[in-house]
Amino acid sequence: MKTKILLDEDQMPRQWYNILPDLPSPLDPPLHPGTGKPLVPDDLKPIFPMELIRQEMSDRKFIGIPSEVRDILLLWRPTPLFRAHRLEKHLGTPAHIYYKYEGVSPPGSHKPNTAVAQAYYNMKEGIQRIATETGAGQWGSALAFATQLFGLACTIYMVRSSYAQKPYRKSMMQVWGAECIPSPSTRTKAGQAVLERDPQTTGSLGIAISEAVEDAATHPDTNYSLGSVLNHVCLHQTVIGQECREQLASVDEYPDVVIGCVGGGSNFAGISFPFAGDKLKGKRKDLDIIAVEPASCPTLTKGLYTYDYGDVAGLTPLLKMFTLGHDFVPPSIHAGGLRYHGDSPIVSRLVHDGVMRAVSYHQSEVFDAAQTFARTEGIIVAPETSHAVKAAIDEALACRRNGQTKTILFNCSGHGNFDMSAYDAYYAGQLVDYEYPDKLIREALSRIPRVPGT
Repeated sequence: MKTKILLDEDQMPRQWYNILPDLPSPLDPPLHPGTGKPLVPDDLKPIFPMELIRQEMSDRKFIGIPSEVRDILLLWRPTPLFRAHRLEKHLGTPAHIYYKYEGVSPPGSHKPNTAVAQAYYNMKEGIQRIATETGAGQWGSALAFATQLFGLACTIYMVRSSYAQKPYRKSMMQVWGAECIPSPSTRTKAGQAVLERDPQTTGSLGIAISEAVEDAATHPDTNYSLGSVLNHVCLHQTVIGQECREQLASVDEYPDVVIGCVGGGSNFAGISFPFAGDKLKGKRKDLDIIAVEPASCPTLTKGLYTYDYGDVAGLTPLLKMFTLGHDFVPPSIHAGGLRYHGDSPIVSRLVHDGVMRAVSYHQSEVFDAAQTFARTEGIIVAPETSHAVKAAIDEALACRRNGQTKTILFNCSGHGNFDMSAYDAYYAGQLVDYEYPDKLIREALSRIPRVPGT
């Protein structure tokens, strides 16, 4: 029985998989924030390069990966797939548990899969600087890494609570030449407005997005880059699931359960979309695909499926997605990358249609699971990833109770080497299990913009 399943370099995917053509009906279009009408490519030109706009709206099932992008991805791809024998033994489960380890990338997560592609397309169009936001810092460090390789400047607005909790992520960004600013900041009008209302705010991804979009829109040499949610971001991450398919096939396995943590949805989309495509085509109707989120930011499990802005200031297009309201500010949990009010429109649609399902956990129980994983498999995972670990363990224990031998696959989306303050808080008994009150969620949802005819 293999423990580590590897692919050769020439087996790395040469195309990204676009799930949009396999949806039973077209995805609801994004809407212009000013007019409320469906977006056209020209609406996005001020902040995105044209090739990413084409990918965002493409009806092609496969899109080729440029050789310049592929050459950089080969620095760490294909990533290993591990069979978690020690965890299985510890749990006493008949299940086969596999995890795809994305923590081997230079920034330590799945994020550079799209950061490299986005930096490349911006460089090709002559852009000199990219502005973005980051929660826990995984996306920010990935984009800093990618922009450095292509000679671009990078400005990163990091959610204030994570900026304080994770100083070494900020240091990584600086090593790769990026500027990292705690958000909200006085640099932008969006940040100034938030600080005027609440000077002590912990910040949110929605606020940081507003700042980065404003920065890009007000500087002609600057574009905006997003690390999750949008279609082209999910597209670039599908190298993960495509590799998993090949690796599992080499040991005559196919997953019964596919799991990933969800903030905006990129790592989850990356591992699940190639398999969800099989399910949509009727090949694996019983495949269970599980999106895992924090109980303190329960977008998929308690949110509303409707049009909403992707940011606090209402600068982004209106997206049809599960949302807690664009001005929702979640508590400062340690899984900063999961503190987002919305989700990928594609992931949202698939959950809404029952192709996937969502569960939520408190942070103390996911850190319990992360500890178990570290003490059996050796990897200290990021707080975000620990949500997927918890769900995988729960599914494996269910197999033990039911006597079922299922194949469970989850995305180990990043290591936690720069998140040790979170583990310190866990061992000090300082983690607070916070379930966001339904009343406050309803209040935030009441401020969602009303879109006629939707």
